[in-house]
Amino acid sequence: MEHPIAVYAGSFDPPTLGHLDLMERAAKLFDRVIIAIGRHPTRNPLFSFDERLALLAEVTKGIPNLTIDSFDGLLFQYCEKVGARVIVRGLRAATDFEYELQIAHANADMAPHIDTVFLPTRTNYGFVSASLVREIASHGGDVSHYAPPAVSEALRKKFGR
Repeated sequence: MEHPIAVYAGSFDPPTLGHLDLMERAAKLFDRVIIAIGRHPTRNPLFSFDERLALLAEVTKGIPNLTIDSFDGLLFQYCEKVGARVIVRGLRAATDFEYELQIAHANADMAPHIDTVFLPTRTNYGFVSASLVREIASHGGDVSHYAPPAVSEALRKKFGR
């Protein structure tokens, strides 16, 4: 049975253990997973695109069927460009589901040949978000329970601690 190419997109600012868990699980479900870093000109990320690319490369180096790329514009258009038939999205809570379902419906309306697959986060990562990790790190807090070691170190350096 053929396993289609999947895309897991996000800002990954910074990558968290929750993101990494979803990447590892998606890599077991699909022959190829593309981690697509979204480029949004209106956002002001903590880490530059190159920094996020380097962090993702470091934390995913043990996942052979995973590649990292970037995109701007609409995700379904990027999926068409790379030949992906599946969008992978993580769900932490019911509030995520409502938002993600709305986007999945819009994507399905514009590109019915691309499916969205929702993976619930593991219980221990259900409350972890990149914004929470940034907030804790900005105040000198220990984020090692929420982010991979390379990310924790990059946050310490970013905030001068």
